[in-house]
Amino acid sequence: MDDPLVVHTPGKREIVLSRLFEAPAQLVFAAFTQPGLLVRWYGARGWGLTECDVDLRVGGRWRFVSRGPEGARMVQAGVYRQIEPPHRLLYTELFDDQSYPGETLVSHEFSELAGRTTVTTTLLYATAEGRNIVLRYPMARGVGQSFTRLADLLRSTTTTEEEQP
Repeated sequence: MDDPLVVHTPGKREIVLSRLFEAPAQLVFAAFTQPGLLVRWYGARGWGLTECDVDLRVGGRWRFVSRGPEGARMVQAGVYRQIEPPHRLLYTELFDDQSYPGETLVSHEFSELAGRTTVTTTLLYATAEGRNIVLRYPMARGVGQSFTRLADLLRSTTTTEEEQP
């Protein structure tokens, strides 16, 4: 059974997402940081990564290019600010065709208990207006679908070694 995505809005500029995965934190962290694993789960149903560049070091850049229905294209990128495997990942995020102001600060916390890992993602937007714009999108549905794909991948993956798609 898949655990649902839980969404909270604790502040005027924040969205907090959390979900429990049936996998150890080391594997879940790898799935968030290794291109060979990211391309296998990242994106809502109908979307997939066509480019996945990860320079996993503080100050390193990341860039994802996704393709979706009818050839839709989405590009997002940022800079890693904090990397503490397998517990924490902090980076900036900006979309090429962003509809809200400023850069978003994304924090993933990976908390393992008895071989199961809860991922808590905090999105801190530059403005309350930006957060409110994002809340009007089907963002929670898209992240939920993406995390379901991740849960499926984690069930079939037992190694943190990068795998080819």
